[in-house]
Amino acid sequence: MDKENVLSYAGYAIHTSQTVIGRRLILTNHTNEEEMIIPLNEESREDLGALYRHHNFSKAGFHGTIPLQEVKRFSSNNYYKFYIELDVQGPDGIDQLRSPRLDFYPRNPVATTHSSSMKIGNKQWNVHIKPTKKSRYLSLRMYEYNLLNIVRTKGKNALSRIKNRIKSGKTIKRAYKLAFVTLGKLPAKKKQVVFESFLGKQYSCNPRAIYEYMLEHYPEYDMYWSIDPRHAAVFKGKGLKTINRFSIPWLFKMARSKYWVSNSRLPIWIPKPKHTTYLQTWHGTPLKRLAADMDEVHMPGTDTAKYKRNFLMESSRWDYLISPNRYSSEIFARAFGFGKEMIESGYPRNDFLHHANHDETMDALKNRLDIPLDKKVILYAPTWRDNEFYAKGKYKFNLKLELDKMQEELGDEYIVLLRMHYLIAENLDITPFAGFAYDVSHHTDISELYVISDLLITDYSSVFFDYANLGRPMIFYVYDIENYRDTLRGFYFDFEAQAPGPLVKTTEEVIRHIQHPDPASQANFDAFYQKFCYLEDGMASKRVVEKVFKTK
Repeated sequence: MDKENVLSYAGYAIHTSQTVIGRRLILTNHTNEEEMIIPLNEESREDLGALYRHHNFSKAGFHGTIPLQEVKRFSSNNYYKFYIELDVQGPDGIDQLRSPRLDFYPRNPVATTHSSSMKIGNKQWNVHIKPTKKSRYLSLRMYEYNLLNIVRTKGKNALSRIKNRIKSGKTIKRAYKLAFVTLGKLPAKKKQVVFESFLGKQYSCNPRAIYEYMLEHYPEYDMYWSIDPRHAAVFKGKGLKTINRFSIPWLFKMARSKYWVSNSRLPIWIPKPKHTTYLQTWHGTPLKRLAADMDEVHMPGTDTAKYKRNFLMESSRWDYLISPNRYSSEIFARAFGFGKEMIESGYPRNDFLHHANHDETMDALKNRLDIPLDKKVILYAPTWRDNEFYAKGKYKFNLKLELDKMQEELGDEYIVLLRMHYLIAENLDITPFAGFAYDVSHHTDISELYVISDLLITDYSSVFFDYANLGRPMIFYVYDIENYRDTLRGFYFDFEAQAPGPLVKTTEEVIRHIQHPDPASQANFDAFYQKFCYLEDGMASKRVVEKVFKTK
């Protein structure tokens, strides 16, 4: 927006597989979807050649302006959404394709609202361009300037801030904890179970495997999923009974349930009733040092002593802990200070890898993800770095894998799936690599991505312990191994000598090992499999459920 009361825009719109012969910007209002159509004039964009090396999009650019007064006249509704519509030349004629609603970029901007004002007739109008609160879509709002409304809005915002401070404060926590303790003294609901995966953000991992096994074999249990309401879309359409984390219904269900099943820590201020059995499934075989074994903690919002103290307080509440192998059992017992019953069963989540490793399932998954059936699949699944973060619980990740080089060398035969760790807050913009790179970070369960992948690229993530069950090749892209090994975490075994695949530090080395696999680099695989995967046979869920539930 500028002083002339116009909305300026610029960008480019492409389609990688068909010829684009027309482009339009579409504005709609949020009630009756009435549309304002703005033709996008062609603009030369030679810079796109460097981004899309296999396509000529030099004429895909556009720019222009829209008088805000015209936008206001277009509809009495003053909240607008943006789309791009393309005319593409298809095999049977011209097709019209509309984009998803346009996002607000950058995803983590310094300033999220661009404001202006203008006069139409005798009235003053305020104009705001901003991202929507949850989905971060681009939106334009126009409303009449009214002093009373402004005062009222500011008052509501101030009251909301006060409520949020109270809600996150000690008073509310004390009241919540007291209510939890009181309800926890009531008789337990003996066949009620609450599941949670990765802080309520996913329907995945060991809790999902246990839940689905029980759903089939023990349907008499009343089972609920504890979810973060900001991630509610993940759980929709799956027939699950969900409860929002820390809500009043959640308090009642947690306090009265006989069983809790989680793969990560619950807040230590939530008291565990005496009647509750807490099954901690955890979420990986340890390579990097955990909890009490860590020399120094680099995470935000805590220090080394506090982190270890809180972790050990939480682990003292676990009644059962799942272990995938003897190696992990020994580390868990020490690092978590765990002295109760260890279930050395293999990981329930890996049952899927043994049951679904066939063409029918793989093709169905690829079709669901809309990725080509005729290309090999590379899965890139790195971990997070403790010292790279925006804030507590939100970690950065700088993509060091050079996708342009990979696309140039491998694009005819391969595609790449990018799967970021659940703690990473990044939103990748991989638009320049459309048709080659796919961001699957928000895909519900990584096990499905393992099954459809011909090759795994990772670093120090525990994903490679699970992927080894498939017997497929792995490459370890460890460009910062010295810092990670010696400063951030440290390893439990000689990773560089025992890794079941080559360790590389550059994209060029990654490409070389994909194009010309070296049998010598896989020499450690058999010994690795026998040490870490020997319990995995597709029956781990059965063993866990019969130990924890059937005997109660």
